[in-house]
Amino acid sequence: MPTIDTKTALLNSAENAARRLGFDGFSYADLAQDVGIRKASIHHHFPSKATLAVAVMQRYHTNFQEICAKIDASNDTGGAQLADLIQQYKTGSDDGKRICLCASFSASRDSLPAEVIEEISQFRAMVVKWMTAAFEKGRADGSISGVTHPAFEAASAMSLMEGAQLAARAEENPTLFETATTLLMARIAA
Repeated sequence: MPTIDTKTALLNSAENAARRLGFDGFSYADLAQDVGIRKASIHHHFPSKATLAVAVMQRYHTNFQEICAKIDASNDTGGAQLADLIQQYKTGSDDGKRICLCASFSASRDSLPAEVIEEISQFRAMVVKWMTAAFEKGRADGSISGVTHPAFEAASAMSLMEGAQLAARAEENPTLFETATTLLMARIAA
């Protein structure tokens, strides 16, 4: 089995911790214990928690762009694209144990350095732009019913999916995600 480098292990550990506990819910000591290195060694890779959080958010953004590109490539209709994205958010909640990194970090906004807030804004803008295109396509191809303003629909759907993850996380009950997204999913033609 291939081993991963320390920097990647730290990014993985920080993302997992942040998605479960938020920005304020983990420390370098937690990461050191999880990765099996000394706390001081983390500072070699990430001098501050802010630089770590920026790196985690940037990697998350890049990975999510790749997910959106795969969704585009594997779905012919806007409705199928949107349904696939909703499924990604559902899967990403890990049965109510985690939430989207963007939503998790946002809950700690008062503790976040400005550069992390900027990364969150860029991530959300990218996802909303992608969803706007899916709603536009869904309106044009008839695969999403009732679309009147794609950009507003996208912003609303983004908030709905993040809120659905939060509800599922609050009770560690994945069916709450499905319940929250039922009406949106009902608008998508099969």
